[in-house]
Amino acid sequence: MSQKIQKSRLLAFERQNGRCYYCNAPVWLEKIAEFAAKFGISLRQATQLQCTAEHLVARQDGGSDSSENIVAACWFCNTRRHRRKSDLSPEAFKKLVSKRINELKWHSKQHHHMLETL
Repeated sequence: MSQKIQKSRLLAFERQNGRCYYCNAPVWLEKIAEFAAKFGISLRQATQLQCTAEHLVARQDGGSDSSENIVAACWFCNTRRHRRKSDLSPEAFKKLVSKRINELKWHSKQHHHMLETL
């Protein structure tokens, strides 16, 4: 990851108060063990909440590495968005994630419990 993307990811992390752009779960940049202990989740579950740099407009579609085009997203949401057969805009994907969270069909039950306690 380039230094510019790392800086944009850090700015997004701070701007979003350490939360995923899509699911609003807390995300981490370093110290996974401390993060897992704080929220009472396993290291495996915490891995899914690692902060990634998510391009709102993909580079292949003309998007830049600027902080205006990068948000902080958990690894789980970021990979799920890009595994879809059809592209969804960031806003449409955010709505889909919200719907699935309400149906308890996004993240694990432990993640849902963690979000409820925040």
